[in-house]
Amino acid sequence: MHFRNLLWIGTATALACALVGCALNPPPTAGELQKDAMPHTTVPAAWKAGSGAPAPVPDRWLASFDDPMLAALVAEAISYNADLQVAAARVEQAEGYVKVAGGSMLPSVGVLGMTGGKSGGSGGLDGVWLNASLELDVWGRLRYGSAAAQAQSAAVAADYAYARQSLAAMVAKSWFMAIEAGIQRGIALDALHSAEELQRIASDRLRVGNGNEQALAEARVNVGTYRDNLRQIELARANALRALELLLGRYPAAELAVPPHLSPVPAPVPVGVPSQLLERRPDVIAAERRVAAAFDRVGEARAAQLPRISLTAGGSSVSSELIVLKDTSNPIWSFGANLIAPIYQGGALQAQVEIRSAEQKQAVADYARAGQRAFGEVENALAAESALRDRESILAATVRDSARAVELAQIQYRVGSTDLRAVEQNQLALYSVRIALLRVQTERLAQRINLYLALGGGFDLPPLTGAVATQ
Repeated sequence: MHFRNLLWIGTATALACALVGCALNPPPTAGELQKDAMPHTTVPAAWKAGSGAPAPVPDRWLASFDDPMLAALVAEAISYNADLQVAAARVEQAEGYVKVAGGSMLPSVGVLGMTGGKSGGSGGLDGVWLNASLELDVWGRLRYGSAAAQAQSAAVAADYAYARQSLAAMVAKSWFMAIEAGIQRGIALDALHSAEELQRIASDRLRVGNGNEQALAEARVNVGTYRDNLRQIELARANALRALELLLGRYPAAELAVPPHLSPVPAPVPVGVPSQLLERRPDVIAAERRVAAAFDRVGEARAAQLPRISLTAGGSSVSSELIVLKDTSNPIWSFGANLIAPIYQGGALQAQVEIRSAEQKQAVADYARAGQRAFGEVENALAAESALRDRESILAATVRDSARAVELAQIQYRVGSTDLRAVEQNQLALYSVRIALLRVQTERLAQRINLYLALGGGFDLPPLTGAVATQ
């Protein structure tokens, strides 16, 4: 009787505590986490690598390119990309775990029914047993588990948001690379036609006695080189189209139609301030939520070392035509309480606390890594934008000068004041600088997308009305 009295007193105390609601230790705030995780990182008031308006980062970066075909491709990828569908399934799984964790804080009710009989007739033993139990979350073990599941679900949802943004950025950059490959093919064709024209001139000069075999042989070598370059570019173009089609969920047939020119670089984008970056980027938010989940898992493991108290209730109704039951009052109800206290489990519970604590340290380090990567990506994108803008101006002027040099060299070759080698060298220089300019123009678009992604900017999608045309 003494133990039973103690049990009821403990149960009543636990029930009162559960009804009042023992407070849980909250996980660190974003500001506290940033201070603890990155103590050596001094965040400046403005970005160091480039200038930009400190206004809020826009959420319509896709529309800034003013390319309906690109917007339709991004919408198609969001709908059909297999990797994104995997990420979406993980979100659904995480939401299911939240429901499972929340269900453990509700009463558990079960029923058992039994019927029996004798050979050749009815009778036997019939009964129904109803049982209900509710664990009193005195120490917060169940609430810590539920909070951890919710934080983990929020982290997975943020992962999905970042995967969605990354996919849109990858589609856009692949789109521009495919366009670039088509323009490269046109440049290579121009170079080949020029080389073939020089070969024709060398052949004519040899026929009229004003040339030599060596010049003609060199012209033929030059034509063969440009034909090989053209074939390599055509393969690269097909591969770029196939890579883009795979992102869209299509069969990689290299049949996607692309425009003959690149989109202009949009106007400078507001870049905000560094201190706001970690609260805006989905991948950093996901890392912060994982820290919160790990913090709650530590609390859950510590609470698991303490006794568990449950309230139970049951009822039964049993009847029989064959057996005379001693107690004929039906139904029978019972109420009680259970207390389970871990005494010795070989150190397993303490080891669980140590494991969860180590996982929390890992989550904090992952947050620091994500935050530092975010700062680095923004600074790199800003620095690249500035450098590429200057390079485009330099290369554009070089293209004009190189084209003039080729024109003069061809005139001199026709009148016989220079040899074929000088013309070929100037043509090769023009070909190289045109390719370099095109590469810089494409890279400027790619770096603008990288900047949008690094800043955590979102995008709007038009409704998906149909697939983009193929060529």
